[in-house]
Amino acid sequence: MLQIKPTSRHSGFITMAKTLVLFFVLFLAACSQQEDTPPLVPETAAKTAEPALPVPATQARQSVVIAADPWCPHNCEAGSDHEGYMIDIAREAFGLAGIDVEYVNMSWARALQQARDGYVDAVVGALPGDAPDFVFPEAAIGYSKIALYTHPDNNWQYSGTDSLSQFTLLAINGYAYSPELDSYIARNQDNPERIWVLSGPAPLSRAIELLHQRRSDVFPEDRYVMQWQLEKDGSAESLRMAKVIHESPLYVAFSPVGTDSLELAALLSEGAKTLQSTGRVAEILARYGLSWSD
Repeated sequence: MLQIKPTSRHSGFITMAKTLVLFFVLFLAACSQQEDTPPLVPETAAKTAEPALPVPATQARQSVVIAADPWCPHNCEAGSDHEGYMIDIAREAFGLAGIDVEYVNMSWARALQQARDGYVDAVVGALPGDAPDFVFPEAAIGYSKIALYTHPDNNWQYSGTDSLSQFTLLAINGYAYSPELDSYIARNQDNPERIWVLSGPAPLSRAIELLHQRRSDVFPEDRYVMQWQLEKDGSAESLRMAKVIHESPLYVAFSPVGTDSLELAALLSEGAKTLQSTGRVAEILARYGLSWSD
């Protein structure tokens, strides 16, 4: 005959405890939520910026988020006393329409990507070649002169991209310089004897250091930006400007996925023209030692 042995109190207690623990674990698992993937965020910001969301047509814009790497004096460090004349102009131009500007710093390549993904509304300091898919306003609010720089002992003269064949050219990731030079960089970017592409938080300082150390030969940069940086470093004569190779207006360029990018571009152009006509643009430029005649 099959006999069933009674279990002890101790054995019954253990079984009940295991059951309760299992129930508690399953309860917690059911109540827990999966952690969301963190959104892309700016590296530095004057204000905390959340990913830009499309604004319904019936809802008025309250702010725009503009991103770029510091490129002083056009656009400088976010939150500083001098954020750059283009940021100052954009703030006041949008202010005329009751819109605030939130300016954030990150690498240029990352700023372009965040705008394409809709995390920020615009980038500042853009040449048309930087972001041909973006929405450009009618009015430019900056101006650039791209020059080639070498070590002061280098007497090389630029005569087209063929004259670069025996040199190593530095370039910053995502930057546009001139149509001719951009094509040269694209053709040779996988050849480290021809092109070094710099990224990171301070590529300009790194490029200047590499030229000083003679580890590279030629670096294209905006003339105003290079002058500003060298004066800041106390070494205004430490590099030689070989030649200005390209001049271009500079823009605040708006996200290609923004539902109101065309409207924002129009508002910026309208405000900038008003500031220009009242003389306010000249006053802003003077804070940076500049004028449109430069």
